[in-house]
Amino acid sequence: MYQITVENFDIRKICYSGQCFRMKEISETSYEVVAYGHYLRISQQDNELTFSCTEGEFHSIWNEYLGLNVDYDTITGLVNEDDRYMKSAMSFGWGIRILKQELWETIVSFLISQQNNIPRIKKSIQMLCERYGDEKLNENGDVYYTFPKPEAFLNLKDSELKECNLGYRTKYILRTAKAVVDGSFDLEGLPNLSYEDAKKELMKLYGVGIKVSECICLYALHHFDAFPIDTHIQKVLELNYPGGFPFDKYRGYSGALQQYAFYYDLNEAKIG
Repeated sequence: MYQITVENFDIRKICYSGQCFRMKEISETSYEVVAYGHYLRISQQDNELTFSCTEGEFHSIWNEYLGLNVDYDTITGLVNEDDRYMKSAMSFGWGIRILKQELWETIVSFLISQQNNIPRIKKSIQMLCERYGDEKLNENGDVYYTFPKPEAFLNLKDSELKECNLGYRTKYILRTAKAVVDGSFDLEGLPNLSYEDAKKELMKLYGVGIKVSECICLYALHHFDAFPIDTHIQKVLELNYPGGFPFDKYRGYSGALQQYAFYYDLNEAKIG
């Protein structure tokens, strides 16, 4: 176990912020996630966080994964006082962090997310992991599954993947996996590119449009200028920023603000 004290962090809000499909609530104060081939249980009491890992594993994987290396107090402090909507969204979503997820998993996850809903996406990804990922044991001896590598998809038929409720997205995943394995898409080189260049490269993949490429840039590559626009964000922009979102004012961290706005629009009506 490893414990730290952190301000401006709320694991529950992160879990339900729509950016990660393998994080799950265990109890009111405990959550679990599988990422980078490892299992982690996170418990939170106020600002006290307890992780089911060693200090070494925390610093090598989870500190960056959970966005704990990013100064969110500075980011939120830079929002203009006259931007009332964003101030409200930040207050509502206080504690959300942008996760830095594994690149291949994020590509596949957001290919699956197209024209889909979160419960269905989670179910499809869990089925993929159980069928084609590696089986491992956590510290309690419970089984968990890693995300399948690109090679695991190479010899699969459309019909096999469609059993994971992927529908038309099956062909996107199979062709993307082939491009990664045969080297026609440079997965390893992608993190070295600028935001704009990474987005262009991602959009060369079959099935990846601008919204999916923006999600991958934000949630896997941590390009904080990425600004995915789905139906929730489109509504936010039309109602609150009819003249356009002030990207120039928020250059370098607009992606974090997008996440507050998404969570606010997704959940405010349910809670408020």
